[in-house]
Amino acid sequence: MPPQADPAALAATHTAAFTQSRPWTAQEFAELLADRFTHLTGDARAFALVREIAGEAELLTIATHPDHQRQGLGRQIMQSWMKTAAERGATEAFLEVAQDNTAAQALYSACGFGLVGIRKAYYPRPTTAAADALLMKRRLP
Repeated sequence: MPPQADPAALAATHTAAFTQSRPWTAQEFAELLADRFTHLTGDARAFALVREIAGEAELLTIATHPDHQRQGLGRQIMQSWMKTAAERGATEAFLEVAQDNTAAQALYSACGFGLVGIRKAYYPRPTTAAADALLMKRRLP
């Protein structure tokens, strides 16, 4: 397994970046990385995990370690995984994002994603009401 795909390092970044939701474990990352339809873009500083099946690319998760935020890595990772997915034959990309994650929503909108649906009270929160999931989609070039 390449060093950038180390499940423990990815889980550590996910834990640091996801403070409102349950972060994914190293075991969960290992299982996803073993799936032939799932692809990693980036490294432990910033990464995206994407599943590509039947012409669709789904962003499963994206994370930038707080020590590396505000450096444009998130936008670079977004552009990179979408380009790779299109090269592999995907024509559409979709994702979901918590309604209270306005920074991620701004990134996704800037990358051409538009709102296509809402899942009510989808993301549990430790101290507040569950957040809705916003479903977003875009065509790939």
